[in-house]
Amino acid sequence: MSGRGAQRILELIEWLASRSDAVTLAQVVQALALPKSSTLLLLRTLVDAGYVTRQADGRYLLIRLPGEPSEANNGWGTILRVAEPILRETVAAVEETGFIAVLTDDRQVRYLNKILPRREIRYDRDIATPRIAHYVASGLMLLSGLSEDDFQAYLGCSLLEEDDPQAIAKRVTAAQKDGYVANLHGRVEGAAGVAAPIRDPEGRIVAVVNMSGPRERIAGNLDRVAQATVGAALRVSETLSQRMFKPGQPNGRD
Repeated sequence: MSGRGAQRILELIEWLASRSDAVTLAQVVQALALPKSSTLLLLRTLVDAGYVTRQADGRYLLIRLPGEPSEANNGWGTILRVAEPILRETVAAVEETGFIAVLTDDRQVRYLNKILPRREIRYDRDIATPRIAHYVASGLMLLSGLSEDDFQAYLGCSLLEEDDPQAIAKRVTAAQKDGYVANLHGRVEGAAGVAAPIRDPEGRIVAVVNMSGPRERIAGNLDRVAQATVGAALRVSETLSQRMFKPGQPNGRD
């Protein structure tokens, strides 16, 4: 690809990333002032590479950014863009700290963002450091989305000597049944958290919403915090279902 072609690809990705809805070929042509044939070629390139999906109505939608994972089209950047405004609303309503978390390939929890409430006494932590999955509410919820084989593999290679595999399995089973995890006795002294699943169009858990705060405050308002966390995760899941590729949709060329 020529230097000019690479520049046009980047311009197209940047423009698509600024849009929250799917776009037509005509809209792209008008926005970027490119010939129709060149624009179609650029879009096809992005579709083939898994960055853009072509929907049943012929419109195009950015589903991930360069550097994001492509499996199941659940790019972390897309999840974060969809989830952040909903998370901000939830943090304002509950007045506790909010996070969006995902499970990495090595089965650790990575926090994509952190939104702090306005109140002075609040829970804060460094999100740059990955967390051991079975020690935190987000991780237990994410582990509940693994297949049985993958979960058993996790138990076989990710535990420390003091960890109890049966206790972990029991908590993960409870997460699957309840639809959320409340961790009132986590690894961080004095802190507690609630996590609920964000699902893709096929129902797979791709991330979680987590609300955390001082243990006594979370425990005293557990029903309210849990309801808000589950509600936020459902809203994000519904929005993702409208944006992400679904089986059976055309995803190829004209």
